[in-house]
Amino acid sequence: MAEPGGAWAEGWRPKLVALDIDGTLFVPDLENGFSTDEVTPAVRAGVERVLEAGVHVVLASGRAPLSMARVLDHLGIPRRDGEQVLVVASNGAVTFSYPPMHVIDEVTFDARDAVRAVLEQVPDAAVAIEEHGVGYRVNRHFPDGELDGEMILTPIEEMVASEVSRVIIRDPQSTPEDFVRLADRLGLRGTNYFIGWTAWLDLAPEGVTKASGLAGVAQRLGVDRGDVLAIGDGRNDIDMLRWAGRGVAMGQAPDEVKQAADAVTASVHEDGVAVELAHWF
Repeated sequence: MAEPGGAWAEGWRPKLVALDIDGTLFVPDLENGFSTDEVTPAVRAGVERVLEAGVHVVLASGRAPLSMARVLDHLGIPRRDGEQVLVVASNGAVTFSYPPMHVIDEVTFDARDAVRAVLEQVPDAAVAIEEHGVGYRVNRHFPDGELDGEMILTPIEEMVASEVSRVIIRDPQSTPEDFVRLADRLGLRGTNYFIGWTAWLDLAPEGVTKASGLAGVAQRLGVDRGDVLAIGDGRNDIDMLRWAGRGVAMGQAPDEVKQAADAVTASVHEDGVAVELAHWF
């Protein structure tokens, strides 16, 4: 676990804290393949100190806006009536303000070729397309607890007939490593792909990541990227950790995520977010 050093030890303090959710704020339930949706008292207290200091807290996740709004409610963000916060959802493809939920930026792409290529290799995979404020259109049901909102059964051709901001491909029979190899083999030109800590593949518009979403949010808030502290644990956090002035990987993160970070904190099971925040707040 790295301690702050260099420029960070010379009076530096973040003006914006960007937090991943699953595996960072929320402890993953590895047996069932999804998060517990609970924040430990230590992590909650750490986030409270950031807010009390008047520093922006921005959630940045692969989750859909509907799910992230519920996380904000769980954390009690924003704290004051009439206040709004900005949120980076869908791995950077959607930025919204809350409350009420209002999408202020959405990047879409034509996913037909990418989805077709993946399903040729994994024909039994479940595919989901976000339906903002409702849930997901799916070709088959996902495992219980993995998607928030309604699951609306829809033929694949209809799901990708129009441009979309994000596609989720899930195969309970595959491993994350299987999907890494598949994505590399296919090339997936025209998209970015993010492999989760389960056999979960997110397809997004080319050039769209949590980093690009946060760059837009930071600009709106008047915060320089050098003043951003970002914390995450997944492969979809790599660009965010590299972009931020200080990028911190969770202790249980894959090696490639740790290598992209400026520092590594404790694992999510050891309140890693709270440990990192305690250096600054």
